[in-house]
Amino acid sequence: MSPPSQQKRVLFNWKNKEKKTTSTTMSTSQSSPPGPSHQPPPQVTTSSQPDDLEVVTDDNNSDYSSIDSEIPFSTPNLPPSVTTMMIDSLFTTPPPLHDPLITPTSTLQDETLSDILPFLSSSPLPPDLFTYNAYNVPSLRREAHIAFLHASLGRLPGKFVAADASRPWFLYWCLSGLAMLGEDVSRYRDSVKETARSMQNGSGGFGGGGGQLSHLATSYAVVLALAIVGGEEGFEVIDRRQMWRWLGGLKQRDGGFEVCRGGEEDIRGAYCAAVIITLLDLPLDLTPESPAYKPDDPSFNLLSGVADYVRRCQTYEGGISSSPSAEAHGAYAFCALGCLSLLGPPSITMPQTLNLPSLLSWLSSRQYAPEGGFSGRTNKLVDGCYSHWVGACFPLIEAALANSPTPVNDSLFSREGLIRYILNCCQDETKRGGLRDKPGKMSDAYHSCYVLSGLSAGMHQWVLEDEEWIVLPYLEGEQVFENADRVRPVHPVYVIPQGAVRAMRGYFREKGGFN
Repeated sequence: MSPPSQQKRVLFNWKNKEKKTTSTTMSTSQSSPPGPSHQPPPQVTTSSQPDDLEVVTDDNNSDYSSIDSEIPFSTPNLPPSVTTMMIDSLFTTPPPLHDPLITPTSTLQDETLSDILPFLSSSPLPPDLFTYNAYNVPSLRREAHIAFLHASLGRLPGKFVAADASRPWFLYWCLSGLAMLGEDVSRYRDSVKETARSMQNGSGGFGGGGGQLSHLATSYAVVLALAIVGGEEGFEVIDRRQMWRWLGGLKQRDGGFEVCRGGEEDIRGAYCAAVIITLLDLPLDLTPESPAYKPDDPSFNLLSGVADYVRRCQTYEGGISSSPSAEAHGAYAFCALGCLSLLGPPSITMPQTLNLPSLLSWLSSRQYAPEGGFSGRTNKLVDGCYSHWVGACFPLIEAALANSPTPVNDSLFSREGLIRYILNCCQDETKRGGLRDKPGKMSDAYHSCYVLSGLSAGMHQWVLEDEEWIVLPYLEGEQVFENADRVRPVHPVYVIPQGAVRAMRGYFREKGGFN
């Protein structure tokens, strides 16, 4: 791959647009793979050229509002026009080995596999809503998912009262998902600003709603939502001084963070705190009121000891647990790698802190075949949300290994498998739209956000050059999706658009202090 500076740049037209296509029909005499009753052969559309990608060179003097509007591009090997589905048997047949010991876990796995296989091996999705390509991969129902996420930002049914403390998360999930689908979310700027104001506590941080206790998770979600919609007025809603004092009160002497005053201490707290600290450019000093303050060691600060806390969370399996001596979990692995990526160059912080070969082995074991998706823990089922929590770990590790004696020359996970699982199994198959855990489940805002993030991770790769993350389309091997279905990239650590990260960090860095 040539250096980014030597490649052309491409402006992605993120919305679907009319394309010149060649339509062919799959042969009805083709043998049908295992699955439900034979479906009518779907229409296959393949592009003779990437009509939805407009190549823009650096000398066009184009003005782009954010860095993720343009990314280096090289022409991919587009699939040829064919009359038969091109599906590797890896994704259409059960695993060759099957444990004869029958347990509730193995039974549930077998039932789940029987539900998923028809979606991978045949074409069961409604033909009026989905178009399959030559690789038996359906189109991304972009407009339906956009409509679902916009609706999820509106008034919700009464049963959602149980999720009242998760209101900041709904803001983040929906706004992040819409941004990845190419929507301009600036229309929500004023409403997000006022909602954030109502959730902020005078003692620092944001709760799940007005009058609710400040929590690191909800504070993280509010800060990210404000970053996504952008605007200096929204940034100014955040009381950075009180946020800094509040974070100091959560910092612990062992390097970790409580998630709220008197709450549990776990790696989620460390990641959320590190994201908030770096996005808001907060001072690292601790006040004497902090439980982590060490009079005999004034150098101990908000980020001191975080790497050691992460190290102690790595388990005998190789994965990362919520806290030392707990069970390894995919989401905690991402939080750990996110922390280390914010503490310094991953090529230094990760090998110094973790047993990377052991972690890679554990993460690789989370991707199943034939499903192609990821599970969150050992002996658990695939779930669309782990497309992000596990799938997004690999770009960070690839960056850590880029300058190693044995650099990574290929993807560390099956991008094809993940993309197949997401587009075939995780899209709601009704007019409702949105994305889901797996077939048989309903779509929701949480899964829509993290499934799209995982899809973005599968479609792109990140390169770290001079402390700057640079995004590239992943172009190695066969591309099993249409170019019109590509989603926007998000920052590999902050999981929001790169332009939003730059805008918020740049604003507070230039502002300086608390005035």
